[in-house]
Amino acid sequence: MSILEVKNISKSFENTKVLKDINFTLEKGEVLSIIGSSGSGKTTLLRCLNFLERPDRGIIKVNDEILFNSEDPNTLKEAEIRKKRLHFGLVFQSFNLFPQYTALENVMLAKQLLAKQLPEYKTDKKDILNDIKNQAEELLIQMGLHDRMSNYPHQLSGGQCQRVAIARALALKPDILCFDEPTSALDPELTGEVLKVIKKLSEQNTTMIIVTHEMSFAKDVSNQVIFMDDGYVLECGKPSQIFDNPANERTRQFLSHYNQ
Repeated sequence: MSILEVKNISKSFENTKVLKDINFTLEKGEVLSIIGSSGSGKTTLLRCLNFLERPDRGIIKVNDEILFNSEDPNTLKEAEIRKKRLHFGLVFQSFNLFPQYTALENVMLAKQLLAKQLPEYKTDKKDILNDIKNQAEELLIQMGLHDRMSNYPHQLSGGQCQRVAIARALALKPDILCFDEPTSALDPELTGEVLKVIKKLSEQNTTMIIVTHEMSFAKDVSNQVIFMDDGYVLECGKPSQIFDNPANERTRQFLSHYNQ
C-alpha cells in the first residue's frame, strides 16, 4: 500500500500555472528525489504537500486517508489542515531556526505547543515536558550534536543548524520527511555532513521526499526520481533509468549539465 498518493495536483499564482496535473505515489520507507531546473515547480509541490500552499485542484492521500480533495469542502477547513500538516515534516533550505532559542529548545518547541492541548497536560505537565526533552536530546545525539544542545543558532555552523532543523522535523514523528534543497545554503565543506545524515535516515527506512540539485546523491539514496520541468512531471522512474537512460529529451538535456 502506498503511504502517499498525489493525484492531479495543480497550482497557479495569479495567471501563472506552477503545477500542472502532478501525479505520483510513494511507498513506506522509500526515498523520492525531485530534480529539475529552478522554477520548475519543485518547491511549490513540497509546499502544497505540507499545506503551506493550498492546491487549486487535486487529491492528497496519506495512509489511505484523504487529507485534501479540492472537490470536498470538508478537507479545506483551516483547523483540519493544521492537523493534517503533522503527517509531513519539512526541512527548509534556510534552516528557519528561532534565533532566541537554543538547539535543544528549537527541537522541543513544536511538541511543547502540541502537548499543551492534551487533556492530561495540567496534571502531568512535568512528566510530559521531561519526555519531550529526553526525546529531543536523543534526536540531537543522533544528529551528532550532543555537545551543541545549549548553543544558539548564531553559535552553530550552517551544517549544524541544518542538522538541528532535521531533528526538529523528526521530533513530531511525521509519516513523510521532506527536504527542500537541504544543502543549497551550505558551502561544499558542510554539504557532506548533512547528506551523510540524510543517507543514514534512508538506511533506517525513513520515508522521504528530497528536492535537490545534488545529482550523485539523488542517484545513490533514492528509490525513485521525478524530473520536473515547467510545472509538469516529465519523467518518473528508478534512479538507474532516470540518470543512465532517460526517456525524455528534456531530461537528457538537464542531466547533461551535470555529467560534463
